Amino acid sequence: MFETLAQLEDRHRDLEAQLADPQIAGDGERYTALAKQHAELNEVVGLYRRWRATRDDLEAAREMAAESEAGAEAEAMAAEADELASRLAALEEELQLALVPKDPNDDRDVIVEIRAAAGGDEAGLFAGELEEMYQRYADRQGWRTRALERTAQGIGGIKETILEIVGRGAYAHLKHESGVHRVQRVPSTESQGRIHTSTASVAVLPVAEEVDVAVDPNELRIDVFRSSGPGGQSVNTTDSAVRITHLPTGLVVSCQDEKSQHQNRDKALRILRSRLLQAEQERAAQERADARKGQIGTGDRSEKIRTYNLPQSRITDHRIGVSVHDVDAVLAGDLDVLVAALRRAEQEAKLAGLDGEDGVAAVAG
Repeated sequence: MFETLAQLEDRHRDLEAQLADPQIAGDGERYTALAKQHAELNEVVGLYRRWRATRDDLEAAREMAAESEAGAEAEAMAAEADELASRLAALEEELQLALVPKDPNDDRDVIVEIRAAAGGDEAGLFAGELEEMYQRYADRQGWRTRALERTAQGIGGIKETILEIVGRGAYAHLKHESGVHRVQRVPSTESQGRIHTSTASVAVLPVAEEVDVAVDPNELRIDVFRSSGPGGQSVNTTDSAVRITHLPTGLVVSCQDEKSQHQNRDKALRILRSRLLQAEQERAAQERADARKGQIGTGDRSEKIRTYNLPQSRITDHRIGVSVHDVDAVLAGDLDVLVAALRRAEQEAKLAGLDGEDGVAAVAG
């Protein structure tokens, strides 16, 4: 592992030298590509340098402890050495995780689809709360959100909503949100104080570009119709809504929120491409299911991944056994603890699947 880290540090220095070259600085495309590589290495190289400095400090502390006469000074040096040894072990663990192969989709923007499931109006209200939770979390990260499609339901809830979230690392942070979310609470209409359970499903898809998924126009059936949703005069009196059916797979996407047929068509195609990309990735993941047994984030929507227990103000993620005792904060967008725990669990699962030094070398390559 440390031989690989030394090679990565050499590569990092080489990239710094190239970025300082005026000729390269004048080539925008090449400079951007090199700057991206440099940024990707910053974390692991920084960790490696901290590990090396800590190792040197530990060696010096041990030497001083050995040379010190018995007494308070020797005990202090021994305690410092123990502390440095613990810090060094923690840094080694961080380095191992930093070398885990990254998901190629991690830096992509995402499409988040939220649908009310079991529970009637309560499920619709919960789906709306999840929508707000992800919007607020995106705001905290400095990302942009845009509603691609939204269908209201019942007493202020939603039947379904499709959000586009634009920001670096959006998929890395949100991909483990896919699945069935369950809420337990006493509805405002419940006179007996009984706790009801309702659910909403969430699907997180990496945004697919045209180069990722080739969509043959001849394999699409495009229907236009009059919007039934709220909006201005042109929305409700012209055939601006669009429904696209991908004939080979049967996937259907409808969009009606925009005033023009062209805008709705573009939105529908974006959603369709992302769903096709997700379907292809899930097919490939299924083929590797045995090798990836136990890895979180498979995208299985039938799995109840998380329970929001409002009476006890507790949220539990069942995949990793982590509970957070502040429902209000999480629903207000404070997902950091859960997101960090899920990302770490993913890294550890991948690390367990690496084939020793060969796996680490493959990462560096």
